[in-house]
Amino acid sequence: MSTKIGIDVGGTFTDFFVAEAGGEPRIHKVLSTPHDPSIAVLTGLEEIAASRKPAMALADYVRTIDTIVHGTTVTTNATLTHTGAKCGLITTAGVRDALEMRRGIREEQYNNRYTNVPPLVERYLRVGIGGRMDRAGRELTPLSPADIEAAIALFKKEGVEAVAICFMNAFANPAHERQAAELVRKHLPQAYLTVSTDLLPSIRFYDRISTTALNSYVGPKLSHYLDQLTGRLKGIGFDGLLLITQSNGGVMAPEVAREKSALTLLSGPAGGPGAGLAYANVHGQNRCITTDMGGTSFEASMAVDAPVMVNDGEIARHRIALPMLGIHTIGAGGGSIGWIDEGGMLRMGPQSAGADPGPACYGKGGTRPTSTDANLVLGYLNPGFFAGGRMNLDLAAAERAIAEHVAKPLGLSVVEAAAGMYRIICNNMAQGVREVTIKRGFDPREFPMIVAGGAGPIHSCLISEELEMPFQIIPRESSVLCAYGMLMGDIRHDFVRTFVSRLDGLDWPRLKAVIAEMAREGDQLLDSERINAERRRIAVKLDCRYLKQYHEVSFEVPMALIEAGDTAAITRLFHAEHNRLYGYSLEEQKVPAEIINVRVQAVGITDKPAGRAEPYAGPDGSAAIKGERMVYVPEDKAFRNVPVYDGHKLKHGNRVAGPAMIEEITTAIFVSASFDGVCDRTGSFALYRKGREDLVANILKGA
Repeated sequence: MSTKIGIDVGGTFTDFFVAEAGGEPRIHKVLSTPHDPSIAVLTGLEEIAASRKPAMALADYVRTIDTIVHGTTVTTNATLTHTGAKCGLITTAGVRDALEMRRGIREEQYNNRYTNVPPLVERYLRVGIGGRMDRAGRELTPLSPADIEAAIALFKKEGVEAVAICFMNAFANPAHERQAAELVRKHLPQAYLTVSTDLLPSIRFYDRISTTALNSYVGPKLSHYLDQLTGRLKGIGFDGLLLITQSNGGVMAPEVAREKSALTLLSGPAGGPGAGLAYANVHGQNRCITTDMGGTSFEASMAVDAPVMVNDGEIARHRIALPMLGIHTIGAGGGSIGWIDEGGMLRMGPQSAGADPGPACYGKGGTRPTSTDANLVLGYLNPGFFAGGRMNLDLAAAERAIAEHVAKPLGLSVVEAAAGMYRIICNNMAQGVREVTIKRGFDPREFPMIVAGGAGPIHSCLISEELEMPFQIIPRESSVLCAYGMLMGDIRHDFVRTFVSRLDGLDWPRLKAVIAEMAREGDQLLDSERINAERRRIAVKLDCRYLKQYHEVSFEVPMALIEAGDTAAITRLFHAEHNRLYGYSLEEQKVPAEIINVRVQAVGITDKPAGRAEPYAGPDGSAAIKGERMVYVPEDKAFRNVPVYDGHKLKHGNRVAGPAMIEEITTAIFVSASFDGVCDRTGSFALYRKGREDLVANILKGA
């Protein structure tokens, strides 16, 4: 038997999606163990083995697993909490303050009190080295080995755990960086080392130095975690394939992750966008907005034909210039704490109660009111059926926390305060969706929303109301969507080379040679990961801009156009993408365009779990009703007695009229008074605005 497992370690819960050959997919959740996340991984595997029928010993069950795909927030949390490694930086003399100066532009230009984020490397550990290359890669000043040895002596004295090397213009000639790296490896063999031209050999010094420093800052923590994880898995007899999810939605071997740790900075949520698009495709949609509300954070992303990618971004205000999914994250989860600000206004998050002590209703010592506490008071959660009944929620504790910290200070009843907390966190999440849609020129009303996370389906109707979105899809695997998406990820390796040239004067042989060099590097990595040649794909992107522009536009170019040297067709692709992003192009003005960077992505196609396809069972879902409950209905601003459905008993075609509750072991779905729902052929729940049955016509016809 062949079993594949996707594992997503979050701040509050660790999620598992289990795909067994010939069997129904299974989902499982356990509380995370932040001090050592690998403990929760083993706990979950043990519980999954014990829950099988018949139950299996962990050692026997592990022998059936051939692949584990793992997403981790270790590097993300290290950056957000400033708990990464003690780092040293070796750079060109005179520019050691580039990390502090950034781009020389204040992020909030009209906020005179706004201060820069503290650099990841303290100033006294940023050492300038003699030696200089010009922009063409010609040596102007020889490298100074004495300066490097002095820096190494300082790092030894200060107990530096990681070193970053980044020289000016190294993208044009990496010789000085390689000489410096050789000395560091010789005299500081135990230090984690990042060389900028190994990680990001491209133009723009601040982007490169920030990304290099980030990689070294999080590298030791990720390496330590992977050692713990692989050690524990080996200890229980796992000898299958372990893959780590990247920020670009692909996967990679642990050995690659150790060297390029910054590739995992969005590892946790990166499985969501691809999985969301797969569910949208079931309804004939090639675009979607995927949202994921967990215990600590809320992520929003967008896909049009494929998940939207960006070539640069920020994490905790630190620049990272590696390809990643365009995911926007805010502190809005089930554990987000409600509090009153200095102006007497109710706020939700970004502080979170996390897994320990957790919300007040968990009964683990938490005293602050959270989103989960509000949901319990409003009737959206069943105190006796949380996590399928494995955990009882304390309604009285939730009411006390809300009364003390929110209701009394604002002069409200507990229910009014809980309703306010619910509405505010929904508004926060709606704003997160605007960040990935409206700010990129897209109208969210034109997209279906794929709702994920254990807490997401409780809030999705109000988010949709705020954004005027008429259609939602809540996957059967909603609570573990990222873990499911991890099993759908292909192995991906991204490469970039700076290649400055006008499009109308391209040196085609040199361009093809650069692409071929990166493709060979990709092939070598895919060889090491045992990917057969027939399962490999190469994609090429160009970063182009109009002459004298500062920002580039990145777009994919078919290899056939490159092989043919079709400048005109490539230029038309650039004009079209520029017009899509910014609403105009300079094609008619005949403004020349130039290439800045060439990007190659080497892809290894992996086996995907088979999708579910249920037979049509008709519209009557009354057999799935298991009772009624008083639930707060926002449209009425009052409690109403609504039917409660067992989500596991709803079949393809079954209808649910809002308001209603749908309960599953790992999530609860609130269908508000403005929406109705139907179960689709994958077992997912399609919620649509009342009167818009055209959105689910194919399901209602038994398609």
